[in-house]
Amino acid sequence: MIDWPNVTESSYEELGLKPEELQRSKCVLGFIPVIYYSVLLCVGVPVNILTAVALCRLASRTKKALYYYLLAVTGSDILSQLFIIFVGFLLETAVFHRDVPTVLLHVVSAAEFAANHASIWSTVPLTVDRYVALCHPLIHRQISYPARARKIIAAVLLLSLASGVPFFWWSDVWRDSHPPTALDAVLIWTHVTIIYFLPCTIFLVLNSLIIHTLRLRQRQQPCQEERGPPRRLGKTTAMLLALTSVFSVLWAPRTVVVIYHLYVSSVHQDWQVHLAYDLSNMLAMLNTAVNFFLYCFVSRPFRSTVRDIVLLKGGPLHPHGALPQQQAPTNASISSLYSGNKRSQRDSTPLSPRRNRKPS
Repeated sequence: MIDWPNVTESSYEELGLKPEELQRSKCVLGFIPVIYYSVLLCVGVPVNILTAVALCRLASRTKKALYYYLLAVTGSDILSQLFIIFVGFLLETAVFHRDVPTVLLHVVSAAEFAANHASIWSTVPLTVDRYVALCHPLIHRQISYPARARKIIAAVLLLSLASGVPFFWWSDVWRDSHPPTALDAVLIWTHVTIIYFLPCTIFLVLNSLIIHTLRLRQRQQPCQEERGPPRRLGKTTAMLLALTSVFSVLWAPRTVVVIYHLYVSSVHQDWQVHLAYDLSNMLAMLNTAVNFFLYCFVSRPFRSTVRDIVLLKGGPLHPHGALPQQQAPTNASISSLYSGNKRSQRDSTPLSPRRNRKPS
């Protein structure tokens, strides 16, 4: 990030190399990453805390598993911001210039990867939940409830914590002058598989099935026009597609750069790879602060809850007493499309005899 030496004089002697033989790549961004991460931290943490409070209120009111999954994503993003941005980038690198005990560096590295994995994999149960809600609505009503969601979230967090342990031995790509070793290759491929290839494959398959099912529903709609209004894409599903798409776009550059560092040119020796690595990290970390704005854009109940929190209002305590226009976005998952159409049919059926009834 900042232009300080990557290798000390003592390390030159240990490696048997002269300082001029080790061409360290220059960081052309200077203090820009420090300013960027500082702003991202100052904006992202308060915004995510506000998101967590709003989701807690919505979860307590509606008792929907959806909000528990979103709350897990938000909590994991906060951990990523604290460990990766604050401790890793700002404290260790910008303030202490990584002049801290080696064991502490490795412990923080394992914590960073654990938080990173939790942030990404918390979205996977949400994707599975939306897929089941659309393609198997009857099963979804039986298996999707808050208690089970909490157990799934706890399992994901524990697995994420365990998956961060091997990265205790992750190499410092900014400072290590030697080429990547076999252990580095194993850790890099494990990293890109866990944080990108595997979750993106799950997102791609399940989102494709969701879109395919929606298209089938639209094709069948002309035959069902007399039964009710056309079925639309639920806002919850639209939010899920946006979440996974933003993640895939923001994390793709970092995945490519890490693999390029492994096989082509290292970050330590090539300033262009160094620059690409810095920029890709900045893009990836942006993913931890954008969900709040996405929720506000898609969900009216979330906007109303945030407004109540900002204005220090308690909000309605009884979910069944909420206004219809406030309940609709909250229940706008795919599973609610079916119940919504049935309710509209039941509400409209009893009205027709009353209209045709003649006064005596």
